[in-house]
Amino acid sequence: MSLRDAGPPIALVVIFGIFAVLSPDFRTVGNVQNIMDAAAVLAVVTCGITFVLMMGSIDLSAPGVMGASAIAVALLVANNRNGNDLGLLGVLVAIGLGAALGCLSGVALVGLKVPSFMTTLGVSAVGLGIATLMFSGVQPNISDEMLHGWAVNRFLGLAYLTWIAMGCVLVGWLIQRYSRLGRYAYAIGGAEEVLALSGVRVAPFKVAVFTLAGSFYGLAGVMVTSQLSAGLVQAGKGYDFAAITAAVVGGTLLTGGRGGVLHSAVGVLLVIVLTNGLVQIGVSPYWQGGVQGLIVVAAVSAAVIPQRRRNQVTK
Repeated sequence: MSLRDAGPPIALVVIFGIFAVLSPDFRTVGNVQNIMDAAAVLAVVTCGITFVLMMGSIDLSAPGVMGASAIAVALLVANNRNGNDLGLLGVLVAIGLGAALGCLSGVALVGLKVPSFMTTLGVSAVGLGIATLMFSGVQPNISDEMLHGWAVNRFLGLAYLTWIAMGCVLVGWLIQRYSRLGRYAYAIGGAEEVLALSGVRVAPFKVAVFTLAGSFYGLAGVMVTSQLSAGLVQAGKGYDFAAITAAVVGGTLLTGGRGGVLHSAVGVLLVIVLTNGLVQIGVSPYWQGGVQGLIVVAAVSAAVIPQRRRNQVTK
């Protein structure tokens, strides 16, 4: 393991140790469980956005995709708005909606050949529009025992949502490590032109990566609905920036070709531990956004130091 790869885990241990010394409440088992539970939704979103960042693209569609999936699942499982009670099938349909919106981002990217942040921002607006239409001015509250139980029931001290997030991290790592999609995502971020010249059709893999990311966002929207027991249009508000922050802090480069799901998972824990620790020692929550921004700038600066001689132009 290189020093660059070891940096985020070491930072996580150091920050955890500092907060454990400063606050006795921080180092309790209950607070550690709270940290893991709080990281669940962000970890799933970060899994999806990591594959996009590995290609050197940016994905800002998470808020819209999560909002659409959150409202969709709330209307498909047992709720106060209609007589639907599809249970697990409703969850799968909501995840499929997220995958479809992700696919739309990928098709728009390769078809229109415009920057990814513009296409994904547009798809986010589409998702929010779909969610608003389904919302229809009346909030759908869920009464489905299975979905509600994800947030309430626990196994080995952790909520079911946390175990689902761990499963997503494992699946993401397996895709990244052992599938052609994961290998080509790295290759596209590292040298897309070389990959294309070797005879690989890059466009389908780009669409597939955005579709995979959309499915993760869709699941995250379902998880938020489980936590709130209601579908909200703004279920994904702020998760795009938070996920990019976590991925970059964990060692996934914005320029692509480096990092991965496990790196980003460490970044998620870093962000959540820092947020939780600041609260435990009495720092105002109004400072937390600024602290996260400073961390992103510091992490990006540290990541590009070895490349400064090679990068003569700042884009």
